[in-house]
Amino acid sequence: MSKFFHEGSRKLQNQFETQPMADRLAETIISHQISPEDKVFIEEQNMFFLATVDQEGRPNCSYKGGGVGLVKVIDEYTVAFPIYDGNGMYLSAGNVLVNPHVGLLFIDFQRQARLRLNGSAFIQENDPLLAHWPEAEIVLRVTLREMFPNCPRYIHKMVLVEESSFVPKKHCQTPAPDWKRLEMVADVLPARDAHLAGDLQDPAATINRN
Repeated sequence: MSKFFHEGSRKLQNQFETQPMADRLAETIISHQISPEDKVFIEEQNMFFLATVDQEGRPNCSYKGGGVGLVKVIDEYTVAFPIYDGNGMYLSAGNVLVNPHVGLLFIDFQRQARLRLNGSAFIQENDPLLAHWPEAEIVLRVTLREMFPNCPRYIHKMVLVEESSFVPKKHCQTPAPDWKRLEMVADVLPARDAHLAGDLQDPAATINRN
């Protein structure tokens, strides 16, 4: 377990007398390949959390949402997911270009289950999977390092009330977010969004709503 736990983990394990338990759990729940059951769980989710790191080791955590099948399991060692139109900062995808280490956290709030997947991400030009997700700008592929389930006891039980109307779908025009019509961004919109420039005056309410 020396490759999985570092001295920081070991220090706290020793302080709270959990090292034997931590080692036993690591031996039994950590996997280095995606099982058929894991594949079903991952591809049933319509959201996950993505952690990336920049070139200086500073983390960034992002929520990624879409339809069921947002993440596709390519094989036993690889998953892929789309980057959709956002605020143009490209914090997650940009981090991947300078530091490939990523962590994905999948949570099924209705069944109160979660799965953590760590690995190395990469972007390839003209990825053939771009056509798999309507309106995808980029596809991130992740090569698995390790994955494991977590204890569900602190997961709040919730149900999906409504899927976001902004999730891209085939044969359906995706609405533009109101914040792109704000006066504060009217002169800096990319050419593809220039037609949205408007005079909305309440940035806080609009951005919070979208």
